[in-house]
Amino acid sequence: MKKSLYELGELPPVGYVPRKMLASVIRPDRYGEPIDAFREEIVDVPGIGPNEVLVYVMAAGINFNNVWAARGKPLDVIAARRKRGAAEDFHIGGSEGSGIVWAVGDRVDHVAVGDSVVLSSCLWDESAHDIRMGADPMTSSSQSVWGYEENFGSFAQFTVVQDYQCHPKPARLSWAEAAAFILTGATAYRQLLGWHPNVVRPGDPVLIWGGAGGLGSMAIQIARAYGGQPVAVVSSAERATYCAKLGAVGAVDRREFSHWGRLPDIGDETAMAAWFGEVRRFGARYWEALGAKRAPRIVLEHSGQDTIPTSIYLCDNAGMVVICGGTTGYNADIDLRYLWMRQKRLQGSHFANLQQCRAITELVSTGDIDPCLSQVGAFADIGKMHQLMCDNEQPPGNMAVLVNGGPS
Repeated sequence: MKKSLYELGELPPVGYVPRKMLASVIRPDRYGEPIDAFREEIVDVPGIGPNEVLVYVMAAGINFNNVWAARGKPLDVIAARRKRGAAEDFHIGGSEGSGIVWAVGDRVDHVAVGDSVVLSSCLWDESAHDIRMGADPMTSSSQSVWGYEENFGSFAQFTVVQDYQCHPKPARLSWAEAAAFILTGATAYRQLLGWHPNVVRPGDPVLIWGGAGGLGSMAIQIARAYGGQPVAVVSSAERATYCAKLGAVGAVDRREFSHWGRLPDIGDETAMAAWFGEVRRFGARYWEALGAKRAPRIVLEHSGQDTIPTSIYLCDNAGMVVICGGTTGYNADIDLRYLWMRQKRLQGSHFANLQQCRAITELVSTGDIDPCLSQVGAFADIGKMHQLMCDNEQPPGNMAVLVNGGPS
């Protein structure tokens, strides 16, 4: 008998879309700590348009953007959408996932009902003027993040995505593994291979901040796959060991240094001398980890405020610091002399285009890159797992939750 609502893991009849679904929901009156912000609620199953796909979600990845959504800052995503005319006064997060195609719009032709798919996280308007003029969709003014800036992400029994967000699920992966690699993996792939001529080449030293995290664990493997020599920055001996198993040639423990944060005023000679002492000591430790006195050709950044001064100083002449976030803050100071006189590049990078998503999916499918899934939670654990990430207490690698899915 057809029902309006099914339990988690209970499969509706093929082709039947129920009216209601269970979702992990954030509302403005619960903004704050993630463990309190997420609540399970029953909401309407969203409809689909001509180019859209309804996916029965098997598993969902956990990422830092929904820590921000839970806090309501630095962006109140619900208020921002309401300002644009959205009707919903709630947020369903989740910016990556895996599942089964359940229904497709009239214009969808490259995925079909029943396909097993991995879901990538960015949306854009394919008819946007800048895209029609040849822009990379990730640089389009129409680009936004599904499950963060846009609603109805993967933390629900069903989700709606654009057809181009669907990628073939690697057959060797479990649902949870498939849900947890594409956001960090494709982001790292674009950072390391998307900004010519500053791409990883055989023998290139690469410095990777947060090497044991989701992004860092993927970056280490990608750098090694393309012949690079990655050095990871970590916060414990255990995390250094984890990075070595992934292919890092060495690691630097950031707890041994005290110069983190914004750059001192250049006119303060005492403060600058202290800062230079620490950054040079960090550089010497990096050389030791690398096994050679060579500056990193690429520095993979995402921490921002605390580390950008060090990254710019250490980066090789004509090298690149490439950044995809600012988890320690957005006010990042640099000494411009090192940027222009040594012709270094400070490059912003945001997720990945379709070619880059498919490239990382293929690397994972062939076994060249491991998803680094470290923890799998139940649907009820979504708030708890975001709290671990908020408190920097998550295990190394990537995390996921099972939604409708089982172990395979």
